[in-house]
Amino acid sequence: MSELTLAFHWHQHQPYYPDDLTGENPMPWVRLHGVKDYYGMALHLLEFPEMRCTINLVPSLLLQIQAYTDRGATDKLLQASRWQAGSLAEADCLYLLDHFFMANAERMIRPHPRYYELYQRRAPGKNTAREALRRFGERDFRDLQVWFNLAWVHPLVFENDVWLRDLVRKGRHFSEEEKNWLLEKHIEILRQIIPLHQKLADSGQVELTTTPFYHPILPLLFDKKLAKEAMPDVKLPRYTGGYPEDAATHVRRALAQHERIFGVKPRGLWPAEGSVCQAMLPLLAENGIRWIATDEGVLSQSLQGFTSRDEHGHTRNPEHLYRPYKVREGEHELSIVFRDHALSDMIGFHYQHSPGEEAAVDFLRQLDNIRHSVKMTQPPLVSVILDGENCWEHYSDGGVPFLRALYQRCTRTPGIRTVKLGEHLEAHPPRDTLPHLFAGSWINHNFAIWIGHEEDNAGWDALHKSREHLKQRAGQPHIPQEKIQKAWEEIYIAEGSDWFWWYGDDHYTPQIAVFDYLFRKHLQNVYLLLGDTPPPELGKPIARRGQKPIHTQPRRFLDVRIDGRETFFEWLAAGHYTCQNERGTMAMVTQGPIRDVYFGFSSTSLLVRVDFDRPAKLALRDFERVRLGFLEPRDLELRIDRPGQTDQRAALVRGEQEMTVPPGQVEFGLERILEFRVGFDALGVKAGEPIQFFVELVESHQSRDRAPREGAIMLTCPSPDFERIMWDV
Repeated sequence: MSELTLAFHWHQHQPYYPDDLTGENPMPWVRLHGVKDYYGMALHLLEFPEMRCTINLVPSLLLQIQAYTDRGATDKLLQASRWQAGSLAEADCLYLLDHFFMANAERMIRPHPRYYELYQRRAPGKNTAREALRRFGERDFRDLQVWFNLAWVHPLVFENDVWLRDLVRKGRHFSEEEKNWLLEKHIEILRQIIPLHQKLADSGQVELTTTPFYHPILPLLFDKKLAKEAMPDVKLPRYTGGYPEDAATHVRRALAQHERIFGVKPRGLWPAEGSVCQAMLPLLAENGIRWIATDEGVLSQSLQGFTSRDEHGHTRNPEHLYRPYKVREGEHELSIVFRDHALSDMIGFHYQHSPGEEAAVDFLRQLDNIRHSVKMTQPPLVSVILDGENCWEHYSDGGVPFLRALYQRCTRTPGIRTVKLGEHLEAHPPRDTLPHLFAGSWINHNFAIWIGHEEDNAGWDALHKSREHLKQRAGQPHIPQEKIQKAWEEIYIAEGSDWFWWYGDDHYTPQIAVFDYLFRKHLQNVYLLLGDTPPPELGKPIARRGQKPIHTQPRRFLDVRIDGRETFFEWLAAGHYTCQNERGTMAMVTQGPIRDVYFGFSSTSLLVRVDFDRPAKLALRDFERVRLGFLEPRDLELRIDRPGQTDQRAALVRGEQEMTVPPGQVEFGLERILEFRVGFDALGVKAGEPIQFFVELVESHQSRDRAPREGAIMLTCPSPDFERIMWDV
């Protein structure tokens, strides 16, 4: 049996947030992810010197880190953190209440008693900032400033810093001096990020790669019509061509910046969002890039479906996935690898629900299954590629228990060898050449997130109009070249993928208005730098959506027979959740079997229905357990073990202790659909008290699908006059 080579490729990225004309930066994410993830991920590697991996550092991220450390840059939340709590105006207080709970409530706020106390006092979703204001005093605001910034520091930093540990132990009633020390600590950590990555690269432990400068979707810069390869019926913007000269600028500048910072040009490149096409190959090869990576969905399309996933997620012809390929355009040739999107999604979305050690064991079990199933003369190459920052805030302890267990097992398990991608490709050059590289991204092998929706297209049209205006004015001799260059910089920034990520219906963020504003502000700056008045339409939002609730609410009591049969009228007045991606910063490629959850009440019970991608009995037969898990009331779950089998069994469990419940308090039906009934008495809830639940499928003790994917469905136990209240509303 051959050795399996495992290539982790962590993608570290932030869009370019600052407005260089005004010096303002409304977003703190470079700083916060810097002190948490960019630094912490590198610290993990120091703990395991034998671990090998690849880290992708996007130029727009590095540029902003250097602005904090070398040029004294700031952001609005850092400025607000420095406000003296005793001198806050009312508007300042409201700003803190609206922005200083931007952290995962379960993983980053609840574990800290004082921060959670302030969170409960704020009651997000129930009270406005103004309504909560009367419950906060000077000490509360100062503690809030401290805890917001403290919660974002990576756990490994606390292990090595006595002063930080003392600050956590103190917990409350911080001084202005302690707060300011913490904020300086943020900058000190940011100063260590680039040198630490340099150290890891110099030691041979890590390969550093790059992305086109401001993270544009390179194929769409070449030609927007390339979107039609995967989406023949897509509606394109008015101008359907591209800007290949801009694509070249993004690539050349990325390589130059990387060489300037790290002393060598990168040989590998992660195209933004794994977006590739045949036309980009000569540009990359001419600039010294030797390998790129994207998703297995692009490989499947390039091979016309020869390798793909079946309905159970198993890979057809796995030997053709777990190998590198050559891609060629004319005389230009590159190597390319394809990420295992199932394993990547397990880290990105599923293992957060399990203890770290158990999740690491499962990951190695998956690798062992691949190693046994793939018959190749060369070592199979399993590429796990995902964002290196966004998932860890959803893990307990910032993902430290999981990553420690994972790295330990990956480096000490016989038959598994971790590699740097470039080094592996040099030792084992690809033998096969793809006849054509399909134009697509790592998300559903298309570009639907960035083009086609009316908001996306409006953004592209605004970008094109601003770019054409700059081209016309650039040749006029009275405009200083410095202004022309800065105006082009604004165009390049606006070409970044992130602005279009938030347009359309694909993703949502509470900061959508800020992202929309920043995109339009960069385009407005083009006109302002040229001494012109921006067109009025750039002053109007492109994004037209408000915050969309993840589920509807029940409208009246339900009369349901719990038999697992699909009876439409029984659930007509139920609340409804459709499986979607709640985590706007990341997208999950692998689709689980859960499709819809319906829920509501009788006068005495909570009622839940779950629909799957096929009849429930078939969909659940490979799972060991279905969980109806509760966040409120806490530590309670209804389990169905061996669902769909003749010996299936339900139990209501608190902690790990099975509860004894009266007859009729717990029922389930499993046929075409899955239906539950749980009595309010069994749950221990009374009218007006919260109920928060999720549905989860478990296999090998691991979460394999969950609805909602993040958080929970939130209800309130109804009073007897629930229907009259709803009718009155």
